[in-house]
Amino acid sequence: MIPPQPALRPAPGQALAANLLGFVRLLRRAGLQLGPGDALAAAEALTIAGIENREVVRAALAATLLRRQEQREIFDAAFDLFWRDPDRAQAAAALAMLEAQKPEEKAKPGGRRLAEAMAGDRPKPPPEQPEEPERQLDAAMTVSERERLQQMDFEAMSAAEIALAKREIRHLALPLDERPTRRFRPDPLGPRVDLRGTLRAATRTGGEMADIARRRRVLRPPPLVAICDISGSMARYAQVLLHFLHAVTNDRDRVHCFLFGTRLTNITRQLRHRDPEIAFEMVGRLVPDWSGGTRIGEALERFNRDWSRRVLGQGAVVLLITDGLDREGGAGLAEATARLQRSCRRLIWLNPLLRYAGFQPKSLGIRAMLPHVHEFRPVHNLASLKDLIAALGKEQAR
Repeated sequence: MIPPQPALRPAPGQALAANLLGFVRLLRRAGLQLGPGDALAAAEALTIAGIENREVVRAALAATLLRRQEQREIFDAAFDLFWRDPDRAQAAAALAMLEAQKPEEKAKPGGRRLAEAMAGDRPKPPPEQPEEPERQLDAAMTVSERERLQQMDFEAMSAAEIALAKREIRHLALPLDERPTRRFRPDPLGPRVDLRGTLRAATRTGGEMADIARRRRVLRPPPLVAICDISGSMARYAQVLLHFLHAVTNDRDRVHCFLFGTRLTNITRQLRHRDPEIAFEMVGRLVPDWSGGTRIGEALERFNRDWSRRVLGQGAVVLLITDGLDREGGAGLAEATARLQRSCRRLIWLNPLLRYAGFQPKSLGIRAMLPHVHEFRPVHNLASLKDLIAALGKEQAR
């Protein structure tokens, strides 16, 4: 009787190293930030732990290749898929067939990226050279990669889309002007004399003042609060702006994000997840009124009542992202906007309707809000976001 084959057969050193390098490349294409040093650490871990037991191999690779707990699900799926069959192309095809047979089951976070990473490992066939190449003219209007980024789906993104979004958003940092706080820090060249620090130092020398301590006021960027409309008329803009808000939330401190349609939802904790695919899935499960109606006045009133004192301290900057088309006809909107304007240092209204040259404030909601905002700006493409960032980096004109 032939003994059963082990789950992971010992291979020669060169073959095992090549397979391990392919597994590390698969994880890197799936979104994990790994380098050659991680592959060497994994090879050393397998040398110490051995390859006789499959679970021991899994634990050794996870200990050396994982940085955060949320990457474990992608790692386990990649491990089972990569080391199940030596022919990785056939394994990817089998995975695609299984996913096609279960259309009602929603893919797990990272599953789409993992399948595309496996498919990208297939050898590409050589291009065929036709005898008489035909020249085809495409008369349809095409869009650039930057314009395609604005139409990203709210659900799980592919690995290529995530890389493109990071490449575009990497240059969209928010250099908010620093504001003085009530706190001071020791500074030998500070403009203020620190009397308490001077007396404390004098106690160490028997009451003799050897030097005068000085201090300087601490400067910190103000908090940033984003209140974004996700109603039906704002859905496609909100999908793009969520990528921007996710990058800002993970790039700086004291950022608070809220979504509203018919109700107000705080998504700050969800957007702090570094993986955008998992973050957007958590937001999708939390927000019940996506692409529905709009009650701007009720949402701003609840924000003023429940969240204003918590997040609008120390000269906060508020980004109000909405088109101003209120379902209630602007009822209570002027009072709520006026109170929000008094609670913050800078209230910026971002309206995608300003992209039209002949825009006029004819809606009741727009008329009620417009007198109570500091700035009124368009937000419909990457150029408008860059203009917003340039404006936030400058001091507000009084």
